[in-house]
Amino acid sequence: MTSQNAPCPRLATRAVILHDNRLLLVNAYPARRGDLWCAPGGGVVRGTSLPENLAREVHEETGLTIRVGAPCLVNEFHDPEGTFHQVDIYFRAAITAGTLSPDWHDPEGIVTDRLFVTREQMEGMRFKPDSLPHVAWGRGFGYDPLEPIVR
Repeated sequence: MTSQNAPCPRLATRAVILHDNRLLLVNAYPARRGDLWCAPGGGVVRGTSLPENLAREVHEETGLTIRVGAPCLVNEFHDPEGTFHQVDIYFRAAITAGTLSPDWHDPEGIVTDRLFVTREQMEGMRFKPDSLPHVAWGRGFGYDPLEPIVR
């Protein structure tokens, strides 16, 4: 049974950007508090399309301009001890302008680092979702069922 008072799941978009066979990842912990990496992106603003939201978020976090392609993954995560529940929709994307610069700063102050990594480099990193390398270097569509949030 679900609670009528529980908040609706938060909706977010994320970009799977392969450039020179390297995947773009961001560290989304203010003040570099953690070592968890993810694809760039963020929360959806009501009244704006998912691709428009994604292009805005990627630019804010990285300074890059992208062309958004087809969806490739849906990932859900939640806090089993609280009410947080997020659904991320991942889209394939390509860079159309810009380069990563150490001078770029996320205006929200959330993303502190950004880098391109090989599939082999990801083996030594902590990242979410677990299926990200498979989806990034694969061709199909993925779905990750509800998983607990990582702290």
